[in-house]
Amino acid sequence: MVMVSATEMIKKAHEGHYAIGAFNTNNLEWTKSILAAAEQAKAPVMIQASEGAAKYMGGYKVVADMVRNLHDSMGITVPVALHLDHGTYEGAKACIEAGFTSVMFDGSHFDFEENMAKSKEIIELAHAKGVSVECEVGGIGGTEDGVTSNGELADPKECAAVANLGVDFLAAGIGNIHGKYPENWAGLNFERLDEINKAVNGKPIVLHGGSGIPFDQVSKAISMGVSKINVNTELQLVFADATRKYIEAGKDIEGKGYDPRKLLKPGADAITAKTVELIKAFGSDNKA
Repeated sequence: MVMVSATEMIKKAHEGHYAIGAFNTNNLEWTKSILAAAEQAKAPVMIQASEGAAKYMGGYKVVADMVRNLHDSMGITVPVALHLDHGTYEGAKACIEAGFTSVMFDGSHFDFEENMAKSKEIIELAHAKGVSVECEVGGIGGTEDGVTSNGELADPKECAAVANLGVDFLAAGIGNIHGKYPENWAGLNFERLDEINKAVNGKPIVLHGGSGIPFDQVSKAISMGVSKINVNTELQLVFADATRKYIEAGKDIEGKGYDPRKLLKPGADAITAKTVELIKAFGSDNKA
């Protein structure tokens, strides 16, 4: 199976009332674990990298080559898209050139007219190369790569304007946040989601900050037009927890337990297990 843009898988998810899991990678172990989970669950999947994570891994080309080569060497048979998460204008252009099959341009911090102009340019550049595009209206709450937002409710009229540019799927703030959700979180604003869904006339919607949202709210969001759900923090937490237990049990000082292949295995296995669990919760298992 060759790497694909996300357009078709998101379109099928939208029509079938399920969502594609978009899981952030941070290194080789993360990538292998996500690919293994998608293959196990027979699910189309999006592997995404933020600009900060890509820099940590050595650059966009390194990420693109790593994902593509792992995909091939592991014999993956399910559709896989490689996506830039929360891309800047320059970052999105660089990823289109580096071999990503999908990009997000996040111009939500610009004034709306500039966001529109830059979104239009990225959409045209990407579509000319068969790359799918996500754009954002209204800041998503929390902190992502050092950028903090309180979590706005996106304006349905602005969402409609960006949707009409020809974007493939749209990220819109509906009370969701990045990172851990606080105990006093008000939940997703389904009234606003309904208004946005009607305004964009059936354009697939993206739910950022998917980690930790109660499954009943996720399910309702999917039924109302959400077709892509981003997950990052949840995988980081299970990886850290499994690694901590391995070390606290003293396994790293038993024999060659310090070998990184052994030290990182419990965390990597935890990522795979959680990814399979989430794919099933999103309804995208057996949809490849």
